[in-house]
Amino acid sequence: MDFKDQILQLALRAEKMLPQLQTEEATKNALIMPFIQIMGYDVFNPFEVNPEYIADIGIKKGEKVDYAIMKDGEPAILIECKHHLENLDPHNSQLFRYFHTTKAKFGLLSNGMTYRFYTDLVEKNKMDTTPFFEFKLTEIKDVEIAELRKFHKSYFDVENITNTASELKYLNEFKNILTKEMDSPSENFVAFFTKQVYPGVLTAKIKEQFQPIVKRSFNQLINDTINERLKSALNQEKQKDAQEAAKIEVVPDNPSANIVTTEEELEGFYIVKSILRQIIDAKRITYRDAQSYFAILLDDNNRKTICRLYLNTKKLLVVLDENKKEIKHEISGIDEIFKYSDVLVKTVEKLDKK
Repeated sequence: MDFKDQILQLALRAEKMLPQLQTEEATKNALIMPFIQIMGYDVFNPFEVNPEYIADIGIKKGEKVDYAIMKDGEPAILIECKHHLENLDPHNSQLFRYFHTTKAKFGLLSNGMTYRFYTDLVEKNKMDTTPFFEFKLTEIKDVEIAELRKFHKSYFDVENITNTASELKYLNEFKNILTKEMDSPSENFVAFFTKQVYPGVLTAKIKEQFQPIVKRSFNQLINDTINERLKSALNQEKQKDAQEAAKIEVVPDNPSANIVTTEEELEGFYIVKSILRQIIDAKRITYRDAQSYFAILLDDNNRKTICRLYLNTKKLLVVLDENKKEIKHEISGIDEIFKYSDVLVKTVEKLDKK
């Protein structure tokens, strides 16, 4: 399973687990430790992940930070954890205190759902009060996954991240400024655009008249952009549906079946995809959902079925092709699909030869 799939799978699981996470310790074990593992670090190796790392502050001895990601025997990233329901804003100062007492270059503040990365862009060896990178796990975007990947053990490079941190920080600040200006344009913002279209003198009255026009212009521009993208996406979907319709046989006695792809089915798909990624291009692994089962295919070809999952019934089943026979295996949970890795690999190898 590649990095992106692992992050998305954790996001899927996170929402299901939240009601059971009653304490900060539960949040750490269920959300933050798995996140650290996905980042490539061994949470059970204190030479890589040092829990309860001691960060003495002046005469105050024994101060501890939840985790320290270690590099060459020194802390590289300090991680302070909170319960998933806690607002992170009041806790910046706590991580701020730890930061300057160690050689760590980055600080991470998280409640398991929101992740905020800090460094010392403003003043060397003094952690900034605002994060240069922030994302919410369940709403993470592809561009954020790309930035997060830089912190993975395999790619971690202090100089590289530091060079992009400044750009990320200002990018976020510009986005915030533009959001505020589009919601309520300031006098200078209105004047900047008005003087480019209005030939007269920009009096206070003229600026006041143009303020709502500038606001509507930006809103309309955003709406037009969104509509154009939606039209493009819909056209692509229509073309895809037409191609799918040509491939899939229509079931005459139930043409209007209401098929809903569940999170469990998607999670099962990601697991199978991660197993087979080692022998085949992951893009060739696709799925088609039916009313009673969820099929995982090779090359989007229903004649090349890798397996079928039955996850919407009382008994959870995975159906595999073993020695030219379909064998049903009852499973107690989705993770048990990993038990059939060898069969899945052999199945794909046979289908690929065909």
